[in-house]
Amino acid sequence: MPLARSFPPLARADARVLILGSMPGEESLRQRRYYAHPHNQFWPIMGALAGARPELPYAERVRMLRLRGIALWDVLECCERAGSLDGSIVTASEKPNNLPRFLRAHRRVRAVFFNGGKAASAFRRHVEPKLHLLGERAESLRRVRLPSTSPAHAGMPRAAKLAAWRQIEEFL
Repeated sequence: MPLARSFPPLARADARVLILGSMPGEESLRQRRYYAHPHNQFWPIMGALAGARPELPYAERVRMLRLRGIALWDVLECCERAGSLDGSIVTASEKPNNLPRFLRAHRRVRAVFFNGGKAASAFRRHVEPKLHLLGERAESLRRVRLPSTSPAHAGMPRAAKLAAWRQIEEFL
């Protein structure tokens, strides 16, 4: 089974929000870009929330997110997975990114938003037990599971996803 590896985080030192996926899909890995699948709703949603519209060049979208205080990363550094679906990730192969270190280096992050259930459950399993390393800040760090923007989560209309994702605006 192929080993998938995530990208480095996209973040400025003054980020206030961290959005975590589980692991980039095959199209994202091929293009070396976050949320590259043309049917993923991430960039249309970020267009509405942060001006990072999908028709902008990728570098400009990333710049817009950074300017608004939004950081992107994935819970998992690597895992074995056939295809792109989170359900295909071999749990025993999961290796998390060092999120406690990231959060110590980005002290202004007040909220972590999970792009779907797999990101949230992988965070609870691998990262939550290590958050004590943040001291008191671990208690105040808001953690919110959002509906997945993946095309595999097509049962929820984009308008409903956008309404849920608007929670991010409180921290921008």
